[in-house]
Amino acid sequence: MSTDVVRPVVSRDNSYFFEGTASRELRIQRCNACGVLRHPPGPACPNCGALDRGWVVAKGEGTVYSYVVHRAPQVPGKQLPLVIALLDLEEGVRMVAEVTGVPADGPDGLRIGERLVVDWNVIDDELTLPIWRRPEGERQ
Repeated sequence: MSTDVVRPVVSRDNSYFFEGTASRELRIQRCNACGVLRHPPGPACPNCGALDRGWVVAKGEGTVYSYVVHRAPQVPGKQLPLVIALLDLEEGVRMVAEVTGVPADGPDGLRIGERLVVDWNVIDDELTLPIWRRPEGERQ
């Protein structure tokens, strides 16, 4: 098990998400009572209060709503600067996302409104995390 990466806390509320990433699926929590999607996950539906939750597999595409370039402090297991975006997923939820392959500065840096697709960062046998990138063929 890798010890140089900050590992997420896996709970009953989010275990489906990490089981999905291990299978290369981006899963979004869904209320089985009213159908509302939500991220991050939680125990009760914010729309109807039901505790009956499930999930759907997201398409894995999103649009940059906002972003930051993290330059300090150092994050264990990460090389700085680190580009972090808030993405609007096609399914209607927002997700905080690490972005790879995008310069932190300059004309080829990330832009609000830009489309990104999910990819997978395999940390070790027990942990795979979503990481976002430009679609193939997009500006470099």
